[in-house]
Amino acid sequence: MKPLIIGMIHLPPLPGSPNSKMSVEELLEYARTEAKTLEEAGVDAVIVENLGDYPFFKDRVPAVTISVMSLIVKEVLKSSSLRVGVNILRNACSQALSVAFATGAEFIRCNMLNGAYAADQGIIEGKGYEVLRLRRYLNANVKIYADVHVKHATPLYNVPIEIAAQDLAERGGADAIIVSGIRSPIPPDIEKVKLVKEAVKDKPILVGSGISLSNFKDYCKVADGLIIGEADFKVNREIGGRSLKESYIKVVRECR
Repeated sequence: MKPLIIGMIHLPPLPGSPNSKMSVEELLEYARTEAKTLEEAGVDAVIVENLGDYPFFKDRVPAVTISVMSLIVKEVLKSSSLRVGVNILRNACSQALSVAFATGAEFIRCNMLNGAYAADQGIIEGKGYEVLRLRRYLNANVKIYADVHVKHATPLYNVPIEIAAQDLAERGGADAIIVSGIRSPIPPDIEKVKLVKEAVKDKPILVGSGISLSNFKDYCKVADGLIIGEADFKVNREIGGRSLKESYIKVVRECR
């Protein structure tokens, strides 16, 4: 089966965040351009993420963030035929699901669906009980892609990654499992991806960090999907910047 190729629309700082400079209309235009670039590159889906909003809240964000994210996600859906996901950092999973439900996005990325982690935002606890109940309450057809041993954090419930992945799939309610390295530029050990894939046979296993032009072929062979947004895929190698169409085209072509 061909792996799912997911591009990243890394948003500049949104209104209300410390480094915000762009108006809402400028942000909408940024997102439209990114969606067009990634669609032309042939990716299967994109994740709209508020990467520029650091330092991040732990698990709730202000109302203005939800409002602007909703406008942006809807604009991406209107201006492309791509499947669209939502990630609101650091772990605003219920709010991301609400945005996806309201706009018609297909899935969310939830960094900590279950377990507990020490991260640069402090101690963050999984919100699976909340997210799954909200989805049921809304009768929403929104998939939950969830990280196991998520990057930029250390698990406090530190069982082996394959056991954590089984818990995430069976007890956490994740629809897909994301395996990443210890931080964004670092890929997961490929043997860990294989361990998780062997442990969770009935749900897609995605790689969530560190994909580069030098390693993507290896991960295409073992994972069900790649979430791609590192320096090799950004103009001038600017993390969080605009997407580089040519790099995405190479992955789409050679992973197929």
